[in-house]
Amino acid sequence: MPSFANISFKSDASRKRYISEEILKRGKSNITAKTFNYRDLCTATNNFNPENQLGEGGFGRVYKGLVEPNQQVVAIKQLDRNGYQGNREFLVEVLMLSLLNHPNLVTLVGYCADGDQRILVYEYMANGSLESHLLDISPDKKPLDWNTRIQVAIGAAKGLEYLHETADPPVIYRDFKASNILLDQDFNPKLSDFGLAKIGPTGDKSHVSTRVMGTYGYCAPEYALTGQLTAKSDVYSFGVVFLEMITGRRATPLFKDRRNFQLMADPLLEGNYPSKGLHQALAVAAMCLQDDAAARPAMSDVVTALEYLTNGGGPEGEEEGDDEEEEDEEKKKSS
Repeated sequence: MPSFANISFKSDASRKRYISEEILKRGKSNITAKTFNYRDLCTATNNFNPENQLGEGGFGRVYKGLVEPNQQVVAIKQLDRNGYQGNREFLVEVLMLSLLNHPNLVTLVGYCADGDQRILVYEYMANGSLESHLLDISPDKKPLDWNTRIQVAIGAAKGLEYLHETADPPVIYRDFKASNILLDQDFNPKLSDFGLAKIGPTGDKSHVSTRVMGTYGYCAPEYALTGQLTAKSDVYSFGVVFLEMITGRRATPLFKDRRNFQLMADPLLEGNYPSKGLHQALAVAAMCLQDDAAARPAMSDVVTALEYLTNGGGPEGEEEGDDEEEEDEEKKKSS
């Protein structure tokens, strides 16, 4: 896999004229994504009609579109045309998603680098982001049930496991959050938005030193303080998101009193979860959220622990519906 550490553009002209050549050079002809021209994507989105807009992020807007030759439904992300960061993100994302392949990573269908346009074309994920089903639920959406949440967590964890432990060299995702986990029509999760990803440490190096990027509240404390990035930084971010999945709340204000985690099951679950499974899920989140990076588990261990939860926490399992009594008991203990 090519290095992304030294991606830079010496001038505005080089940004605009040579990015396609840079993609091919760094990808060493392994790029399978299709090259689209801007006119094709204007047609696909009805001139980027606001009615086709799916969402908007820090680097640009995402539209639903239909591309030839088979009228394939896709998601088209048009990056902000101003600034170095957007160009670097574009190049990294094309390379990363072209050279990495896993069921829990979003598929890059193609890209457009006409003139100053920077556009990424992805497979369409019918159920949008995890965030839209968890933290910003519209009235017309049904909350995710417990089993679906665990299955989404397992799939997302497998995506990180692949990046950390199978990709060669390893990749640190660096921006794991609910809005970057997309769900297909069957609620299978896929990681998206690889613009901030970094090649992990190799050889005898223990970390990568880099400018702190990512989203506040999801960054591991040691990375936020020192800029030293490791795979365990992603593990911490996974813990934040998994806690959000359990509680249905943004995780940032939850860390004030960890003794109350067991009382924080998402009210929208309406008690429909196994009590034992809830406590075990919270234990997994707590392991990932340890301040000491070395004490956090590897993502392969997280996957194993989560798959254990799908079996009811063991051969005996535990039925749903016994939660109110146990929560009352917990409240008595804490009072």
